[in-house]
Amino acid sequence: MINKVPEVTLAFWVIKIMSTTVGETGADYLAVHVGLGTAPTGGIMMALFLSALVAQMRMRRYVPWLYWLTVLLVSIVGTQITDALTDRLEVSLYVSTAGFAVALAATFAIWYAVERTLSIRTIITSRREAFYWLAILFTFALGTASGDLATEALGLGFDVGVIVFSVLIAVVALTYRLGANAVLTFWLAYILTRPLGASLGDLMSQAQTYGGLGLGTIYTSLGFLTVIVVLVAFLSIGANRSRPGILLNEEV
Repeated sequence: MINKVPEVTLAFWVIKIMSTTVGETGADYLAVHVGLGTAPTGGIMMALFLSALVAQMRMRRYVPWLYWLTVLLVSIVGTQITDALTDRLEVSLYVSTAGFAVALAATFAIWYAVERTLSIRTIITSRREAFYWLAILFTFALGTASGDLATEALGLGFDVGVIVFSVLIAVVALTYRLGANAVLTFWLAYILTRPLGASLGDLMSQAQTYGGLGLGTIYTSLGFLTVIVVLVAFLSIGANRSRPGILLNEEV
């Protein structure tokens, strides 16, 4: 099959951050405001994610709308996994963050041991794609746990959280520009965009009494979904194929 991961352009990172934000606000809206609860919301989203993942893996090439739909759904599932551990099972955010970090590291280790590469430029077999999506799931779960740990348990707040994670991503970008390994910096940036998107979503949606802007989960989710749809439509017609990659070169 043809490589099934999109070019890592500016649009890639924008959609990624937007999808993490929608994952945070969308999950909160379904679980809290609609009243479904964490477990039913997680079950519904898991079923939708698995359906999208099966369809994605059946494709022989990159299909923008299906790929990004799968990313959006895995962001919600990753959020729900962490929320279930924290809210229902009362697992400490320190423990869940460490646990997901170990799970992600183990996924990368096994992936590399089997395939001898972690490059997203080589997702050309079903086995490599399975490793890729498992890693993506753990990056979202880890990003959610670490973001909640920073903004809630450590008391940084949503606004400071946005600044901190933005600075960390900028540092990763700088190290890449200075010659750091492209694969490593890509995955570090990918992990960090999750807590950045979650902090941004909470900042915009949460009430002002909790440190947010008070826009609500509905308007925040709809606004970011609109941006995602527009960008994915733009990608679908191939308008940005010639744009240079961001935090990624041909070795990734």
